[in-house]
Amino acid sequence: MPDRTPPPGAVGRPLRVLMIAPTSFFADYGCHVRILEEARYLQSQGHRPAIVTYHNGRDLDGLTVFRTAPIPWRTDYEVGSSRHKIAFDLLLAGRSARCMVAWRPDVIHAHLHEGALIGWALSRLWDCPLVCDLQGSLTAEMLDHGFVRQGSLGYRLFYRLERFINRAAPHILTSTRQTALLLQERFGCAAERVTHVPDCVNTDVFAPSPRDEAWRARRAALGISPERKVVAYLGLLADYQGTSHLLQAAAELCRRRDDLHFLIAGFPHIERYRQEAEALGIGERCSFPGKVPYEEAPALLSLGDVAVSPKLSATEGAGKLLNYMALGLPTVAFDTPVSREYLGEDGVYAVAGDSHALADALHALLEDAPLRQELAGRLRRRAQERYAWSSSGERILQAYRAAQADHPRRRASW
Repeated sequence: MPDRTPPPGAVGRPLRVLMIAPTSFFADYGCHVRILEEARYLQSQGHRPAIVTYHNGRDLDGLTVFRTAPIPWRTDYEVGSSRHKIAFDLLLAGRSARCMVAWRPDVIHAHLHEGALIGWALSRLWDCPLVCDLQGSLTAEMLDHGFVRQGSLGYRLFYRLERFINRAAPHILTSTRQTALLLQERFGCAAERVTHVPDCVNTDVFAPSPRDEAWRARRAALGISPERKVVAYLGLLADYQGTSHLLQAAAELCRRRDDLHFLIAGFPHIERYRQEAEALGIGERCSFPGKVPYEEAPALLSLGDVAVSPKLSATEGAGKLLNYMALGLPTVAFDTPVSREYLGEDGVYAVAGDSHALADALHALLEDAPLRQELAGRLRRRAQERYAWSSSGERILQAYRAAQADHPRRRASW
């Protein structure tokens, strides 16, 4: 059979891309940012993405979004594994099917394993090319969230489902090399079916800002004294994100020195962790501003002197690291493969799950101003050189081309 793949850069009519997002898009964190930036890149290249997602979420200007109907017994769902997701995903499957009729996409771009399963079914029913975008392991995420226990019946059932999805997906994008290796080594996916498309960052938006009067006013509004150094965190607040480890490290550091403030932004469980900080005696040394709109994240993070990522998951991406890097924030992270992938030799690492080691690493970095300045420049350059959406976006388009080439009955769109 002749090669049907058009050459890179081939020009044709714009693609209609249906993105299936089994989450409450847009919610200002993690996978939502990846979905958003991928859609914006596609738009910048003249293509027409549409996102089908859960009922909840924040609408953004310029994006076509289709939402499911709500479920009456759980109207506040935002994040995490939950038995309620079964109902949400059934509604998402129905809404996606209606979108296949109304939107008539050229490519289905399915996010996460639930989206991949829905996309696989729709791809077969409509003979439409499918690309799956996986950002970790389904069963590993369920373990992280405490939804199943290792070795339980539920774990075994979901592991088999994950294996089916991974093997059935014709083309897979992964946000980290770790996930790409996991798919090949643990699930037997052929290397040519897996494309590493790293999370990226807009370094024009996430850029260092001057420490001017407006900067000082933002710090004061959060109760941060002018003389204090700030350790910044922005992300989900949850056990698998290491939030309790961060607070324990903060308490230890506050016993050592009196010039620190911890800016811990994100959601959910804000009140739980605020109370934990109070119980540790560091309530006055911590600010919990809650959920931060994505467009306001650069201004908030710029208040930090150093950044921290205590995430424990060994498989999920860590897009927050890219934001830290682009802003030139020297960063301390738990030593995981994903942290190493993003930060490389320019990160400062602590033994994963060890609060004392995290405190030591933060203390050493805060004490070394020349090192902070050196790492700030190196991390920003790394973000600019390795994590621009122009590179990852082209990999997505190449995956679309390959997916279309595998569907010879469909008219080529390039």
